[in-house]
Amino acid sequence: MTFKNLGLSNNLLKAIDKKGYTTPSPIQEKAIPPVLEGKDVLASAQTGTGKTAGFTLPLLHLLSEQKALRHRPVRALILTPTRELAAQIFANVKEYSEFLDLRSAVIFGGVNQKPQIANLKRGMDVLVATPGRLLDLHNQRFLSLDKVEIFVLDEADRMLDMGFLRDIERVMKLIPAKRQNLMFSATFSKDIKKLAHGILNNPIQVEATPENTAVEVIKQKVYRVAKGKKTGLIIKLISDGNWQQVLVFTRTKHGANNLCKKMSSKGISAAAIHGNKSQGARTKALDGFKKGTLRVLVATDIAARGLDIPLLPHVINYEIPNISEDYVHRIGRTGRAGASGEAVSLVSADETTYLKDIQKLIGMQIPVEIVEGFEPDPNASTKPIKQGQRNNRSRSSSSKPKGGASKNNTSNNRRPKRNNDRRSNNKRN
Repeated sequence: MTFKNLGLSNNLLKAIDKKGYTTPSPIQEKAIPPVLEGKDVLASAQTGTGKTAGFTLPLLHLLSEQKALRHRPVRALILTPTRELAAQIFANVKEYSEFLDLRSAVIFGGVNQKPQIANLKRGMDVLVATPGRLLDLHNQRFLSLDKVEIFVLDEADRMLDMGFLRDIERVMKLIPAKRQNLMFSATFSKDIKKLAHGILNNPIQVEATPENTAVEVIKQKVYRVAKGKKTGLIIKLISDGNWQQVLVFTRTKHGANNLCKKMSSKGISAAAIHGNKSQGARTKALDGFKKGTLRVLVATDIAARGLDIPLLPHVINYEIPNISEDYVHRIGRTGRAGASGEAVSLVSADETTYLKDIQKLIGMQIPVEIVEGFEPDPNASTKPIKQGQRNNRSRSSSSKPKGGASKNNTSNNRRPKRNNDRRSNNKRN
């Protein structure tokens, strides 16, 4: 199978060839044909499977087949949860549309809105946006969505995790009822299927990989360790292994900042990215990490969503997530495009329950090691971390891990907290 076999236009094939791609990935092969046929699509694909091209390529093909409208109103809207992911998708749209008469723009929070407004006034066919900034600029009447023909909801599971459901519903009211809809998600949870039912019309459902499974090429390992010795162990692993590019996950922003300080004091260059960091700081840290001038990038789950880091060799869970599916998302940052990768998890006694849930989800026992001098505390409680310490996570009404719920942020008595998280995320994104 080649991209030409999928029915894409010559100008798109020219752009694809320029990027050096020859064979479509499984999700591209499955998703592109029904999109080209004008059908609604519900697609499940893990990070690193090439899903962005799975909707941008056919979307651009469909738009280019029609004559551009006067004043260039928004004809395709791509809604995504984070700034980094929005920027990444916009970059892909620009590259693939190089030889097409199409304009595109991206808008997200955390930066001055004036340049974005100037782009909107020039008109565009494709708009990539995060929910908060999109609704904000619409309310200020700087853009109209009444000509949208194709609506894409990317990372739908993360949208729900971050509390954007109400914003998605607002956006749906602003776009025409008659349109083509594409929804991409890492998982097909009950909440995702419920959301899809309210957006999609007789969708074609496609999956690139078995649901909720970890990439087989990733070497996984658990280090049992006392909670207070995690920092010393992670520094030892990185130093002794001479690891030069390591993505580390923490549960909280405060934890990410503290870990960076301790690593830097030991001569390991590190930077944190999370919601409290400015867009400039996040961009600088990510650029340094990709170029190799920064050795370690410490991130919270939400901030890391959408990060595109080719051939990332190491992922470390400084704290394993209490939502099992988040583990799959995290380790999926490595082992991309057939490359090998290693995922290491530092597990203290109070995370034992979370580890069992993760192993049940992925259907395997992860090898366990203990490093001399960093042994787990035999007297430590194995009771899970209290609700209030779970980084203010929200979940749906289901008591099971992720019935459509959360990464970085569930019971009825925590509903006000979820609303606060949503508003905060809107401002950041």
